[in-house]
Amino acid sequence: MPIPKLFMMLVLLLGIGVAASRGSSEVSVRVASQSLATSACSGSFVEHDLPHITTSRQQPARGTDGEGSGLALGDLNNDGRIDIVLANENGPATILWNQGGFRFRKQILADPDTRAVAIVDVDGDGWPDIVFTHNVGIPSYWHNQKGQGFAQAELPGVRYKAYTMLWDDLEGRGQLDLVTASYDTLLDAELKDSFLFSEGAGVVLYRPGPKGYLPERLARRSQALSIAAFDVSGSGKRDLIVGNDFGVPPMVWQPTAKGWEAVHPFPHFSQNVMSLSVADVHNDATPELFSSDMKPDFRDPKALVAWIPLMEKGYKGLTRSASQRPENMLQRRSVHTFRNEAYTLGIDATGWSWSAKFADLNNDGFSDLYVVNGMIDQELLGYLPGGEIVEQNQVFRNVNGRRFEPRPDWKLGSIRSGRGMSIADLDNNGRLDIVVNNLNAPAQLFENQLCGGPALEVSLRWESKNTRAIGAQVMLHTSQGQQWRQVTATSGYLSGDASRIHFGFPASETLQGAWLEIIWPDGKHSAFKNLRPQTLLTLTRQEG
Repeated sequence: MPIPKLFMMLVLLLGIGVAASRGSSEVSVRVASQSLATSACSGSFVEHDLPHITTSRQQPARGTDGEGSGLALGDLNNDGRIDIVLANENGPATILWNQGGFRFRKQILADPDTRAVAIVDVDGDGWPDIVFTHNVGIPSYWHNQKGQGFAQAELPGVRYKAYTMLWDDLEGRGQLDLVTASYDTLLDAELKDSFLFSEGAGVVLYRPGPKGYLPERLARRSQALSIAAFDVSGSGKRDLIVGNDFGVPPMVWQPTAKGWEAVHPFPHFSQNVMSLSVADVHNDATPELFSSDMKPDFRDPKALVAWIPLMEKGYKGLTRSASQRPENMLQRRSVHTFRNEAYTLGIDATGWSWSAKFADLNNDGFSDLYVVNGMIDQELLGYLPGGEIVEQNQVFRNVNGRRFEPRPDWKLGSIRSGRGMSIADLDNNGRLDIVVNNLNAPAQLFENQLCGGPALEVSLRWESKNTRAIGAQVMLHTSQGQQWRQVTATSGYLSGDASRIHFGFPASETLQGAWLEIIWPDGKHSAFKNLRPQTLLTLTRQEG
């Protein structure tokens, strides 16, 4: 059931959404409320093909051609429905305008050879824009013409080549920073001597200035596939994490009074980081950092057939070092360091894994894990038909924060060689749907028909240049515990996230006495009570 365009005018101005007046760090919020739809359930996801195919530049794919592209989810025209933008490494990108009822209107966006994509309000005018990275170029920016189309514009000062990117309000100034990182293996292969003898690319932090972005180069070289903002020290300030491929150690920077300082907090890390995501899997308001890598589940006989020749050839990507291992890791902060919980939770081996994200798929109050898999490389995997490792995508249910169990009955085990993936409620019924950008096969939408409890969804608005409050933390406090979420613009592999936050909870649990806590990017707090199930709240921060 679609949400009307004018629902934002249904504002509840009095009696709710006012923060307590304990100090100057607290701010009140203005509230708009809309009921979410209810719909029947079947106990699994239902697959829909989408009218988009990301193709590799060579057939079959070779080398970096086999690494595909991402996608982004977000409400591009402010009509209350979340739209889809799909990148394409060998062709034009696609916008799928959400018409409701899982119907989409396709629009080709003439921006060729795109890899990562983010939907983010770059100029702070209230209308989300689109930003892409490319095979070998600098990011491209499509400015939203207030819902009347997009016009290509400039990101002044952004001049380094980028493969992946992060948009975030890292210093809580009410404006978005851009972090880009290069995948030098691709640049070396494509540009050869012209890149070898150039100034390079690497990791660059761009801060918005009065006349454009001001670049600060943090590293001259990188093999980056994913970037995350994550509080390493527990100080409340989020640090920059760059995940690298090919055994290059992760790069971590912390903000200090003198600038961004490189640190090395992780005793062990994934060796070939394909994606990074942040989640609180234990519901204790202490988020963890998850990295996906290449490790087969040898309980699957078909996986053994595909992987053993690769290991016998001594593929270096599968060789562990003292500090890096080719497997998924879940980094959890302990007293003085980080420990890896992926083994104990049962999520260390998911195949040749790309985008991996946590979300409460069955509305039981705990964040589940979905991972998309597969690889195509005629040079590396020529012993397989089409040079392709064919593996199912993997979904794991979070069992009360104690372990993760595979749920093949949820019917998410596609074998289409997924790459980018994002999760959001596309039909406004309180259940999270999944969109996957595959390589050399149609993109897919998985409609969530699991039979779980109700949901509460939250969209934040901030009257600043950071209009969607990217970087904010939102916690739902109930009699059963607390759920933590963070508003992000990008996560996983080359993919963008909708800014709307989702909380699920069992049907047996009520929201009586429950409340929301919001920590805005600048550290100020808001509180909101009087919560009702199956509701979408739009909370707008009020200054003064």
